[in-house]
Amino acid sequence: MTTSGHDQRIAVVTGASSGIGEATARVLAAQGFHVVAAARRADRIAALADEIGGTAVVTDVTDPDAVAALAEACDRIPGSVSVLVNNAGGAKGLASVEQADLEHWRWMWETNVLGTLHVTRALLPKLVASGDGLVVTVTSIAALEIYDGGAGYTSAKHAQSALHRTLRGELLGKPVRLTEIAPGMVDTEFSLVRFDGDRERADGVYHGLTPLTATDIAEVIGFVASRPPHVDLDQIVIRPRDQASATRAHRVEPR
Repeated sequence: MTTSGHDQRIAVVTGASSGIGEATARVLAAQGFHVVAAARRADRIAALADEIGGTAVVTDVTDPDAVAALAEACDRIPGSVSVLVNNAGGAKGLASVEQADLEHWRWMWETNVLGTLHVTRALLPKLVASGDGLVVTVTSIAALEIYDGGAGYTSAKHAQSALHRTLRGELLGKPVRLTEIAPGMVDTEFSLVRFDGDRERADGVYHGLTPLTATDIAEVIGFVASRPPHVDLDQIVIRPRDQASATRAHRVEPR
């Protein structure tokens, strides 16, 4: 794969400051893509971009102006935007519907759903123009299931998945592939964010089993990106061996 000049292929990864996004940026860079690492934490993405030879663009996906600036930054990089990884997102809290925190709901919908919409809409013309575009949206098994206390997150992820799957039909006949990645338990900062920095509670989510790692997911995204243009991996669900669903897992108590 050519990595310089006008033949250079550009991959934009949102939520690239940690977890799945950071790992995906590394994997795609190793495959020869010029990676645009987009996230809010400037220091982290700057260090990552320096390491992988990419470009860091400070971006809040919920801010249309920031997303427009991201698209403009891509225009200044020689090559074509051929991959977009919609990875920015997250969960907050486990309140019941009756006790719902409206600010938590608003954050989850703005980040997971509207964030994906803003970035996809801004970069879609570039992906089509590349002649071989790929949109990967990282949802969750929460896009396929529901569980008590999870209505805010599962509803947002269901909506994000519906947005992504709708594009599959709307773009039929155009040179853009669409893949939804729906992970189960992945040991990242996800639970730490959900529980407002409570490390003990976050670690308890993975107690007694071996969760997936960010690299596990990133390597699958790398595989998707390396398929030939006629191959579209529509939806990939990835769980740890010991997890059957959002609410059912096999856990072993340490001896």
